[in-house]
Amino acid sequence: MSETAPNQLREAIQSAITENPVILFMKGTPEAPACGFSARTVAVLQSLDQPFAAVDILPDPRIRQELSALSNWPTIPQLFVDGELVGGCDIVMEMYQSGELHELLGLDHGADAGDDADDAAEAPADAAPLQIENRL
Repeated sequence: MSETAPNQLREAIQSAITENPVILFMKGTPEAPACGFSARTVAVLQSLDQPFAAVDILPDPRIRQELSALSNWPTIPQLFVDGELVGGCDIVMEMYQSGELHELLGLDHGADAGDDADDAAEAPADAAPLQIENRL
């Protein structure tokens, strides 16, 4: 494989991060997460009625490799907001419970939001998230 292909893939990943205010790189899709960490992260975003783009990293192992090289973060899922890496599932859950995620997303933080975190991680919301074409 040529040196150009990974660079093109990294550029496509960077473009997806730049073009989408909230984007989640995950295992599987929001409708069918392929791991518990991805499922919990999707559930949190859906519980906030937060539209987000999602990219399934499983179809091509190079996506994960290039994403991790770009973000300097080894695990999946990876949530980006306004082009900046927020982190993985544990960080997203902590930020949700503390209200920091609400603030980051520009949402009101209800007094009981932290109590709903476990419920949010178990039950998907009715609103389907924005999907981007997995062109990576």
